[in-house]
Amino acid sequence: MQDLKKRFKEFAIQCAELIQQLPTNIINRAYSNQLIRSSSSTGANYRAALRGKSTADFINKLKIVEEEIDESVYFLELLNHFNQDFQTKIEALLKEGDELTAIIVQSIKTTRSRTRTS
Repeated sequence: MQDLKKRFKEFAIQCAELIQQLPTNIINRAYSNQLIRSSSSTGANYRAALRGKSTADFINKLKIVEEEIDESVYFLELLNHFNQDFQTKIEALLKEGDELTAIIVQSIKTTRSRTRTS
């Protein structure tokens, strides 16, 4: 869990560092604002999930993490379209976003299946 907390934090930091490097224009500004919110929200909500008061609360908070990481991937895809010079950096972030999404989806499934068999 500590490793995943670090990964979410690093994902948010890397998204912010990318945003700092992008050219300033109306498209990058709009998509970057959305990306900074969603990418930082993933880690914050993951930490909240770990402090969940019940299994249902834990799952609900993980669903928020899933939505926020998916939103981050979406805005990275849009930024990638308009910033081909940053394709390598953005594609690395897309890969990490996809991996984090898969981990969270699997965590939700595992938690639900354990709840049903208990």
